[in-house]
Formats: sequence, structure tokens, C-alpha cells
Amino acid sequence: MGDQTLWNPSDGASRLFMSQVSVYQAEVGLPSGIGPMEADECQIDPIAFAVFVDALLAWHSETRHAVMATLSEGFVATVLALAEKAKIEVNWQAAESAESRCLKAATDPHAKEWTAALRQKSRALTRHMAT
Repeated sequence: MGDQTLWNPSDGASRLFMSQVSVYQAEVGLPSGIGPMEADECQIDPIAFAVFVDALLAWHSETRHAVMATLSEGFVATVLALAEKAKIEVNWQAAESAESRCLKAATDPHAKEWTAALRQKSRALTRHMAT
């Protein structure tokens, strides 16, 4: 973002991540702010990325389909880690509200809090994102 390197992934991780960016842009109906890969780099528009991060987190929080939630969790955690490294303030309030509604309505004794786990996973990823 600008002159700041947020992440220097391997070629395989970069290819997989950029493919998933396209998928989730379509899911949330917004551009991610993540530019095309050029010379092993891509620029991030911080304003568009911040909007995308909040929309993605809200989408993920409302997705209670077990398979979709599981498939998206790793990408969402990675995006949240990038947002943290970029010092973008994430709106966790919508996710926590969705979680609260879900837990109140849950009849499943195994229903669990996921926002805290997602925060922990994204923070752990920031330590693995070499720059």
C-alpha cells in the first residue's frame, strides 16, 4: 500500500489469494481495492480495501451455511490480517451483532462464538506474513 509492503507471499500463496479475491469480490458485490499483480507486486487502494474488508466480514458473519463459512474463513482471516497490517480499522460490531443473534436463536448446543476465533486467527496470520 503506497511504499509499505504488507505481505510478501510465495508464488503459490499469491496465486491462490488473488484467485480468491475475484471470487469474494463477486460474492460481496464490491471491488476489493487490490490491484492486479504486476512484477510480483500489487497495489492496494486503502479506501476501497477498507470498504471491502467490512463488507466481507459482514457477509461472512451472516453466512451460517457450515460449508460456506468454513470455505471462506481462511480468506477472511487473511484479509483481516492485511487490514491490520495496513492499520485499517475493521468494523467488528456488525459481526458481533450477527453472532449474538445467531447464538440467541441457536438450538445447536455446539454453536460457538466465531468472531473471537476469527480475530485470533487473523492476528496469528500477521506474524506469518513476512515483509
